[in-house]
Amino acid sequence: MRDKIYQPKQPFRPLSKSDIFVLLGVVAFLYLGVYLGLHAPEAVAGPEISLAPQWLPYYALRSVGRMAAAYVLSLLFTLLYGYIAAYNRRAEQMLMPLLDVLQSVPILSFLPVVLLGLSALVSEGLAAELASIVLIFTSQVWNMTFSWYQSLTTVPNELREASHVFRLNWWMRLKTLELPFGLPGLLWNSMMSWAGGWFFLMAAEIFTVGERDFRLAGLGSYLQEAANRGDLTAILWGLGTLIAVILLLDQFFWRPLVTWSERFTLETVERDFPATSWFYDLLRSSALLERLSYLRAGLSEHLDTWMQKLWPYASADISETKTDQRRYLNLAFSIVLIGIVAYGGLRAAGVLITVPGAQWGRIGLGLFATTLRVTFALIITLAWTIPVGVAIGLNPRLSSWLQPVAQTVASIPATALFPVFVLFLANLPEGLNLAAMLLMLMGSQWYVLFNVIAGAATIPQDLRYTTALLGLTRWERWRTLILPALFPYIVTGAITASGGAWNASIVAEYIEFGGETLRTTGLGDLIAFATARGDYPLLLASTLAMIVAVVLINRFFWRKLYRLAEERYRME
Repeated sequence: MRDKIYQPKQPFRPLSKSDIFVLLGVVAFLYLGVYLGLHAPEAVAGPEISLAPQWLPYYALRSVGRMAAAYVLSLLFTLLYGYIAAYNRRAEQMLMPLLDVLQSVPILSFLPVVLLGLSALVSEGLAAELASIVLIFTSQVWNMTFSWYQSLTTVPNELREASHVFRLNWWMRLKTLELPFGLPGLLWNSMMSWAGGWFFLMAAEIFTVGERDFRLAGLGSYLQEAANRGDLTAILWGLGTLIAVILLLDQFFWRPLVTWSERFTLETVERDFPATSWFYDLLRSSALLERLSYLRAGLSEHLDTWMQKLWPYASADISETKTDQRRYLNLAFSIVLIGIVAYGGLRAAGVLITVPGAQWGRIGLGLFATTLRVTFALIITLAWTIPVGVAIGLNPRLSSWLQPVAQTVASIPATALFPVFVLFLANLPEGLNLAAMLLMLMGSQWYVLFNVIAGAATIPQDLRYTTALLGLTRWERWRTLILPALFPYIVTGAITASGGAWNASIVAEYIEFGGETLRTTGLGDLIAFATARGDYPLLLASTLAMIVAVVLINRFFWRKLYRLAEERYRME
């Protein structure tokens, strides 16, 4: 009988005051978007999309430009937000819970509200461009910010003491210590964020409801137009271009950066298999770039001198006067923020009261249907990714050629393939339901697969030899070693996969295709239907229902499993 002393308690984590305040802030933001949406144009004319292959470089450039703009915003936000949270204890108490809740919110649920709100303020084309950038930004920024914050809070004390000995101001400390220390983690999370951003870019480029065509000229709208016309040749051209763009960015941007960033890792022994890049080696051998590096070094030295004069070194001691000033400023800011959130929450409550009981019933049914789809997608995902991921992770020879193939396939955003799914499945019974399930699978399965591969690869070789010496059967080996070792990785992958499936539901359950409107029961369908009909109370209620449901599931289910993985199945 198992001794219960070693069975850690896993109490439900109650919603804190910070969580409730953040949720009220989300409600206020949604209300603002709905309020502005009342003044949005009734009809929006979309762009003309040409299927001629010669237009594909232009569409690819437009798509990459939106991704780049969102990434620059994400990087600036990450550096500033993480820095403030790491060095201001009072700000940390509000900023980190805010980040924790916002990363749980299904991003695509904001798309209709943001689009309608912006289209009431600026032209429809500019509103769609800004909304796509905001959408990609919110998909990229959270894990980058967490990585940067974690790096800042884990800088070794001896290095911090050295920076004080050399009397480095905040700029020189950031440049010579904090950025180099946090760069490897920030870069890897940037690559993950960029790959995830393709999913939301494609969703933004093909978004249309009713008479409002918010499509954007890009690879996503090209693929949707090709699927609408049933042009298989154009579909292949579009997919080929998308894959080519992803591979070119990997070879000419991300891989050279990864190779360069390894110089900043804190290691005393050289790695057995360091990252390599032919393009990085080519740049290092360039005489022209070497001369430009001298110019850059001179400009950097002048900038450092100017920054040191502008912000001289200051010790950690802060005068009592400055402390009082900061306290009063924080108090004033808190009062204003609480007032805004309270006002927005009250106005949103007034709108929600007008939603009829029958529509609340439809929202409950839609929530149930979407939850079932997400659950089935996760079950199917776990059923095939765990055995395949273990086979790849435990076999280096198999991993050497299968993992790059899987990474390339996973880089193709599921939303780019959704119009193709609909083209082939629309005429089948429950065709849109099948297409929605496929989109959820494509948008979630890779997170679990790569986490399982990483977990299987970290199982110590001596434990594997031990199970062989003990003569354990295959099932006993899975029960006593493989599954317990993989549990933390499975939970981490499943949390991310769940978020991907919820986001996919927004574009999967309601679609304009071939001049017809295809619908299937779900919250995503209600959000898109309310947007098309201009039913703003229903839009607010259904969007809020999805956000609250996902946050509660993350808090009361996934967080419990995550703590269990940390406390019981951590390998030490």
